[in-house]
This record gives sequence, structure tokens and C-alpha cells, in this order.
Amino acid sequence: MRNDGHPHSTLKNSATKFRFIDLFCGIGGFRIAFQRAGGKCVFSCDYDKFAQQTYEANFGHRPHGDIRRLDISTIPAFDVLCAGFPCQPFSLAGVSKKNSLGRKHGFEDEKQGNLFTYIAKIIDRHKPQAFVLENVKHLHRHDGGNTYQVIYNTLTEELGYDLHAARIDAQSLVPQHRERIYLVGFREPRAFEFPKFPESGPRLSSILEKCVASKYTLSDHLWTYLQGYAKKHQEAGNGFGYGLFTGDDIARTLSARYHKDGSEILISQGPHKNPRRLTPRECARLMGFPKNFKIEVSDTQAYRQFGNSVVVPVMQRIAKRVAATLCSKPLAFTLTPFEPPRRTRMISMVLPLSFAKANSGHR
Repeated sequence: MRNDGHPHSTLKNSATKFRFIDLFCGIGGFRIAFQRAGGKCVFSCDYDKFAQQTYEANFGHRPHGDIRRLDISTIPAFDVLCAGFPCQPFSLAGVSKKNSLGRKHGFEDEKQGNLFTYIAKIIDRHKPQAFVLENVKHLHRHDGGNTYQVIYNTLTEELGYDLHAARIDAQSLVPQHRERIYLVGFREPRAFEFPKFPESGPRLSSILEKCVASKYTLSDHLWTYLQGYAKKHQEAGNGFGYGLFTGDDIARTLSARYHKDGSEILISQGPHKNPRRLTPRECARLMGFPKNFKIEVSDTQAYRQFGNSVVVPVMQRIAKRVAATLCSKPLAFTLTPFEPPRRTRMISMVLPLSFAKANSGHR
């Protein structure tokens, strides 16, 4: 049920900065984007102590810890809820890993899968004017669409929000193929559209350093192993293997496991030298973080943090659109999402809000 006069609504006009909270904040990709859009962060939360360390170094305060131990009534008044809730239970890599270990995934995951419910509880308690959620592109297919259906029903039917969904590939703004699902909801229906994105973007040369320490070059042993691993799977007809790129290319998706061997994004150093990993600073650029962003953790933790982050310039465009929409008048009806032209679908694709209903021909 909507409560349009809820006391936690603080937005008054376009001259007033909106207030937002940063849940599962990681290292602050959401925060940078929404601050640039005119917002003020009033609360942040993440359980990882190393992410907290990086967040504190860059924003001056340490996030609250485990959301499961949070008294949600103590969260300050806010207008927009931001959350890149843990995606591993819903990702292809996460599901495969958990299946191999005989562990549950999705909402049944003992540690991470139920964390979406805390977002729902906070929305229900504070009734913000809007929320912005981000997750992996596989979310809408997980468990035959049931996981997404639960999320959709919770946000719309139970909490009463007008929901907009899109799958966006960040490659138009950073040199990386990185498709993610974005969910934007408003307490009152508004004329919101996801921003348009260019059809082509920068190449890896725009983020690569000219002089890189030798420790980032793969050892002979690791390089031999990766080549043999790729050859074995190619002969079996599988697509597994390392990704080798030059400055003229667009990289694969940077993941949190990059610290293990760097195989998903290896940079060629010519035919007579082993390829190298990206440096943490190059990873920061690959994710669109500003030049002055502080990296005060180990390389291992930095790789994990950037691999788990949102792409800042993508989120910044969405944040600006959300901020502008909140300054417009609410609608008396809900708009039906549209399908963009085919040529733009690989970059930005508006998704059916309820996949089960969409497949059956109903809204």
C-alpha cells in the first residue's frame, strides 16, 4: 500500500538535494553516481570489512555492517534506496559453483539469497519515493523465471511500487561487456525512461597504463596451464578459456574472481612475452571510477571489490534520470514498457516487468 504522506519523504523541489541510502554499498559506485546527480548519502551498509575500508578511505565514514543485524527503524529519512544486492546466488557463475558443491542458490541460499527480503522490509518501513536496484543479467532466468517473479511481485503487488526494468550493457561507456539488470521503482507512477546509450564506446587503450610492474605478467607456469586448459575445452567443443585482448578491443566482464588467475581479461604484450593481468588501477578505470579514487587494500581485495562493483558512468546516467523524474509530477496511470529498436537492444534493452506474464501474453 502506498502512503504518499509518509513523514520520511524529504524531497520538496528541484533545488533541494534528495537523500539516499546505499545498501550493500561495496566500495561506493552507487554513491559516486547519486552524489553526482545531486543526492546526499545519509546511510550506507556492507558486511565486508575490506570494502568498508575502501569506502571509508574515499567517503570519510565506515559503513554499517551486516544488514541482518540492523534495526531498520534507525535508518535516517531518505528519498531513494540504492542497492546492488548480492548477485552470486543468481549469477551463472554463482549457480554453477553452488551446484557443484551441492549447495542451494537463489532465495534458498543460506547466506545471501534471502538478503533481498531486507531491502523489501526497509522499503515497506520507510516508503521511499524511489529505489534503484542492480543485479546480474541472469536474474530474470534464474529458476525458470521464478526468482524474478518473486522480486517483481514483492516490489509491485506487495509494496505497491511502479516498476521499470532494463538490461544494459556497459560497453557503450567503458571498454567492457558487462550486462546487468536495473530495476527502478517509484512510489507514485511517473514518466520515467531509462537513458539512451551510444552504440559504440571506448577501447581498452583508453584505460591501460604504459608502464606496468612485472608482477602483473603471468608466470611461464600459469600461462602454460591456461593455454592447455583452453585447448582441452576447445577440443571438447566448449567455449571455456582465457580471454586475450589488445588495446583495440573491448574486454570480457570483470568478475570478483579476477584475482585468482586473471584469465578472463589478459592483456597481450606481444608474441615474445607472456600476457599480463590488469592492474587494480586499470580495473578502477574499467569500472568508471574517478582518477582520485583511493585504493588502500591488497591487489586481491581490490580485484574482488571492482569485480563486484557497479559501472559508475552507467549508474550515473540512471541516477540523473531518476533525480529528474522525482522533480516531475506523478502520473495518474502506469506507462507500459516499450521495446527499443533492434539495433539498440544489445546495449540497452527494456525488459518485460513480469516475465511469466509477458510470456503468456499478459501484462
